[in-house]
Amino acid sequence: MPKLILYQYEECPFCTKVRAFLTEMKIKFKKVNVSFDHNDPLRKKLAKESGVKTVPIIEVDGEFIGESEKIIHFVEQKILKNSSKGLNGKR
Repeated sequence: MPKLILYQYEECPFCTKVRAFLTEMKIKFKKVNVSFDHNDPLRKKLAKESGVKTVPIIEVDGEFIGESEKIIHFVEQKILKNSSKGLNGKR
């Protein structure tokens, strides 16, 4: 199964929405808290790779997706529908 990384702020309501969705779907993911500083090297990389400057952003198999609705749609369409077991072997 693909490895999912969630780049986020703990306080971000959109990040909370994505975390809740992933948890409800029983999808394992790694959380990475990012800096608030847009000049931070990781933030710059995420903006370049995802095309968005905000969090949440997920990384799945080297593909970066930003914005909570797009993330949820991606997970529903590309991960849950393609795997009857989800990312952690349970569904």
